[in-house]
Amino acid sequence: MKKRVLSLLMASAMIVGLTACGSSNEPAATASTDSGNTAATTADNSGSAAAGNVSMTFTWWGNQIRNERTQAVLDLYSEQNPGVTFDTQPAEWNDYWTKLSTLAAGNSLPECLQMDYSYLAQYVAADLLVDLTPYVENGTLDVSNVSEGIQDASSIDGKMYAVCAGVNAPALFYNKTLLDSLGITVKDNMTVDEFESIAREVYEKSGVKTDLPYSAGDNYLPYAMRAHGVTKLFNEDSLNVTDAASLVPGFQIYEDGVKDGWVIGADVHAELTSNSVEQSPLVYFSSEATQSWCGFFWSNQLSAMVAAAPEGMEIGITTWPSEDPQKSNFLKPSSFFAVSRDAGANEEEAVKVVNYLLNSEDANKILLGERGVPASSVVASAIAPLQDETAQVVTKYVNDVVTPNCSAISPAIPDGANEVYDYYNQLVDKILYGQMTAQEAAEDLFKMGNQIMSR
Repeated sequence: MKKRVLSLLMASAMIVGLTACGSSNEPAATASTDSGNTAATTADNSGSAAAGNVSMTFTWWGNQIRNERTQAVLDLYSEQNPGVTFDTQPAEWNDYWTKLSTLAAGNSLPECLQMDYSYLAQYVAADLLVDLTPYVENGTLDVSNVSEGIQDASSIDGKMYAVCAGVNAPALFYNKTLLDSLGITVKDNMTVDEFESIAREVYEKSGVKTDLPYSAGDNYLPYAMRAHGVTKLFNEDSLNVTDAASLVPGFQIYEDGVKDGWVIGADVHAELTSNSVEQSPLVYFSSEATQSWCGFFWSNQLSAMVAAAPEGMEIGITTWPSEDPQKSNFLKPSSFFAVSRDAGANEEEAVKVVNYLLNSEDANKILLGERGVPASSVVASAIAPLQDETAQVVTKYVNDVVTPNCSAISPAIPDGANEVYDYYNQLVDKILYGQMTAQEAAEDLFKMGNQIMSR
C-alpha cells in the first residue's frame, strides 16, 4: 500500500509540475510585522531541548509575505532555544508537491513541513507523517484551545497527524476600483448566474475578462459539486456520483465563458505561474485581454493580493459563486503543520516547533494570521488588536460572511483523487480551447475518474 500511494503521489506531483509554465517574476513584498514581546515564556517553550545542537529542515509553500514572516518566527525560535537552527525551504505551490514527492521516495522528507487537506490522507496512508496523538497526551503539543471540528479535520482514523495553521474559506478577490467605476456592485453569496451576469457586464463595458479557477480542480470541482449535495466526491475505488450528468456543473461555467467571450484563455495562463497570487491576472496583466476583474483564492491570501496589486487598486473580497452558496461554502484549515516520519532523532523537537507555531503569542504576533485565522482561540484573541486593516477584513469575512452561511467541510480525499483532479484540469484546458463541451468533459471525467479510482 505504501509503495502504491507513493507512486500515486509522485505521478500527481509530476503532472502538477508540468502545468506550472512560465517564470515567476514575483515582485518583492515588504512584510510589516510586529514581533511583540520576544522574551521566551514557559508556556511557549516548555521542555524545549537546548542540550546539544539540533538542525532541522522546515519547508512550506506560499508567497513573499509568508516567507518573510515564517523565517522571522523560526529565527525567533532559534533565539529562544539556543542550539536549534533551521534550514528553511519555501516554494511555490506546484513546485512544492513535486519536491515533496521526490524527497518522500528517498526517505528524506524535511522534519517540519506544511501540509494541505487535499494531500493529508494520502501522506498518512503512505506512512509519511508522525502520529501526534502521543505528544498531545503527554502535553508536548497543546490543542486545548483548538475547536473539536478543526482537530477532527487534522485527524485520520482517530489519530492526529497535523496541526491547523489557520482557518480560512474560499474567497473571490475582485477589483473594486474597476467595478465601482463601472457602476457594478458585488454582493456576497452570489449564484453562478449572478456571477456570470457581472462577468458579461464587465467585459462589455471595459473589455476586461474574468479569470476562473485554473489548474485548481481540487478546489473548484468539489465546491461546485457541494451545491448539488455531493459532499463526498470520491469513494475508495470510484467516483461518488451515479452518472456523467452529475459532473456537468463542474465544467459549465467554463463553457459559458468561452461562448460569451469573457473568460481568460488557457493561452494566457500558459505564460503564468499557476495559482500564484503575484501572477494572478487580477493584478498581473498587460492589456484588457490578459486582465481579470476577479480571482478565485482563499481568504488568508488577501494580504498578499493587496501587496501585489497595482497602486490605486482596491481589492474587495466575497464568496465564490455557487448554485447553492450555503451548501458550497465551508471553513477549512488553510494548511497544516506536520512532522515527517523522516524526522528521526529530531522528532520531538519538531513537535515542539509545531506547538510553538500553534500556541506562541510571540510567534503569532509576527505571523499575524497570514495563513488564516489562528486555530487557537487564545492566540486569535491576542493578535486581533495587532492585525492590520486587511487582516481584520479577512477575520470579519470568515466570521461574519462565511461562518453563518456554510456547511461542514467535505471528508479528506482518498488515494487517487488528486490524479482525478489533474485529469479534470486537462479537460478544463480543452474547454477553454474550444475543443470540448461541458457535457463531453463530464462524460470523459466520469469514465476516466472511475478508472483511476479503481486501480
